[in-house]
Amino acid sequence: MTTLQNARKRPIFFRKAATTILSCFTFLSLCLAISCMCWILITVFSHGMSAISPGFLLHISKPYGESEGGIANALLGTLCITLGSILIAVPPALAAGIYLSEFGKQSRVAIMLRFCANVLMGIPSILVGLFVYVLLVVSTGHFSGFAGSVALAIIMFPVIMRTTEDMLSMVPNTLREASLALGMTRMRATLCIVARSAKNGLATGILLALARVSGETAPLLFTAMFADTWPTSFFTNPTANIPVLMTEYTTNSPFESMHSLGWGAAFIITFIILLINLTTRLFFHENKH
Repeated sequence: MTTLQNARKRPIFFRKAATTILSCFTFLSLCLAISCMCWILITVFSHGMSAISPGFLLHISKPYGESEGGIANALLGTLCITLGSILIAVPPALAAGIYLSEFGKQSRVAIMLRFCANVLMGIPSILVGLFVYVLLVVSTGHFSGFAGSVALAIIMFPVIMRTTEDMLSMVPNTLREASLALGMTRMRATLCIVARSAKNGLATGILLALARVSGETAPLLFTAMFADTWPTSFFTNPTANIPVLMTEYTTNSPFESMHSLGWGAAFIITFIILLINLTTRLFFHENKH
């Protein structure tokens, strides 16, 4: 009551001034964010477009100093590692999100699971890579694409789980009540009615997690490493991938031709991330309507 009375006594000039200042601050923050994004995109596109060619996309990478190299093996390796992380992370993350939304809710297990997921989302990716390095690489004695998939899956898991919980929580309770009134079991109603109603949101969570790990380099440096070959030994040998190729070519190579290839790889990974984010926005738009 005292706060309301003070607000009424405050001159309208000061309230309008505060609103104007906050509006200007918000507008300037938006302009800063857009400017930084455009600066990054323009820099990557201007440096990377010159390297794009059929040979760049069809040839495999070459050792330092050799010409006519490409990123075909790195593209395929990135695809294998990413698909592996999806297969590892998506099923348990969806199951955990369904449990939190429909069954556990405020149970002790649910509270602990949410806390662990929030902490896991804030852990630097390099620590995840170091953990998987000790867990798989040291124990097996070799780097592998599978170890990279495990590292990326750990990063994806909390994103998918929390998004799944949020999307299912948005489904009206009337759908659950109607399903149970028709004689469905709780599990069948959840999987066939509730989850189906939120399918666009669930797909959006997976795409968000995929965009989150698409450009991760640190975990792959500790796990998958790199190789100038096709990824034929996914479980037993180092596997080529775009983030590590980009890092090695742009920072560790003295050859200008490899710098150009690194910028081209940066262009490709930026394009992929933009495509995933645009797809995610389309899913959100469709889900709202």
